Amino acid sequence: MTAQAPGARAAAEAAARQSYGKLVAFLAARTRDVAGAEDALADAFAAALERWPHDGVPDRPEAWLLAVARRRGIDAVRRRRTREAGRDHLALMAEELEAGMAEHDIPDERLRLMFACAHPAIDPAMRAPLMLQTVLGFDAAAIASAFLVAPATMAQRLVRAKARIKQAGIPFRIPERPELAERLDAVLGAIYAAFAEGWLDAAGTETRRRNLASEGLWLGRLTASLLPNEPEALGLLSLMLFAEARRAARRTDDGRYMPLAAQDTALWDNAMIDEAERLLVVASAMEGLGRYRLEAAIQAVHCARRTTGGTDWPALATLYEVLLSLTGSPVAAINRAVAIARLDGPRAGLDALEAIGDARLADYQPFWAARADLAAQLGDRAQATAAYDRAIGLERDEAVRRFLQAEREALDEGGV
Repeated sequence: MTAQAPGARAAAEAAARQSYGKLVAFLAARTRDVAGAEDALADAFAAALERWPHDGVPDRPEAWLLAVARRRGIDAVRRRRTREAGRDHLALMAEELEAGMAEHDIPDERLRLMFACAHPAIDPAMRAPLMLQTVLGFDAAAIASAFLVAPATMAQRLVRAKARIKQAGIPFRIPERPELAERLDAVLGAIYAAFAEGWLDAAGTETRRRNLASEGLWLGRLTASLLPNEPEALGLLSLMLFAEARRAARRTDDGRYMPLAAQDTALWDNAMIDEAERLLVVASAMEGLGRYRLEAAIQAVHCARRTTGGTDWPALATLYEVLLSLTGSPVAAINRAVAIARLDGPRAGLDALEAIGDARLADYQPFWAARADLAAQLGDRAQATAAYDRAIGLERDEAVRRFLQAEREALDEGGV
């Protein structure tokens, strides 16, 4: 261990955050061997952690990692070259390596990789998890947790999905118009999943999430710029910008959670909201109706409070009704119930909440938090207390948990 070790480790971590998906996508773009690209890149990062503390961090870490990963790939092919295809693959990679490549010459193949992961030959249930791992660097355990699957099961499914890309010869390309719509849904879903995972870390303190909100926004911008006539691509970018614009208001200086209705609008990013509104106007002028445009419109209504000082609950109730009819989402149903409560009273809201009848909500914290709040407004302390206890037990964010605990304590003290 040398004095340079901490800086070298930090540089390797920064390269992983900034370039993992880009390097995997580039390495796999021609070979279509995603697993092999990941293995080679893992070896390159291991070499960086071993050599950079002694040799110093290279001027172009991304190019250094790429060169080492490609050499590892060549070595792996050399060990396997018992078939003519292997020799051809080796010759191709050797030719590329000899040509050399500077960091700024590395093309960004991430969007093409995402469409490869969304190919019809890939199991629909595995498209988003596959993109989250290959493009954004999620580990199998984190993906398994998000999709409510055992880690070992998810790991096996990811291995099979990567093998399918190679075996089927799935090309890394943006699809032509006839097949674009189907696969774009999967691509946008993965981008939004990445953004949402990072957005949950309001204070930006969890390195595991690797600034995924920013990465999701970057991918959203890339998709929208390459597909400017796709309204849902524009709608998703608008939705993410509306949400990200409120990040600074989601926690107080001492770390307390602030629900949307209580946030200080002066802390919202007006420039980001303005950009989101412009995108939504463009997307809304296009044909059709889609989930992301509807969700962006909902966020636009919330963000209008910065100028109007109030929330248009009738508009929200209508938008959630349309979203529910389009998607059947129980989350939309919960928010619709909350809007109904604002318009017609807590009893009407609670009735709408209890009418959802989706078994998945048994372990969904916002359902129990909404139920607790509405029961408390009705003076049903027993139901409110039980619902708060359930919500507190399900919540993983410590700041949100403290907020819910304070609400529950207010019940005990007769504060509602």
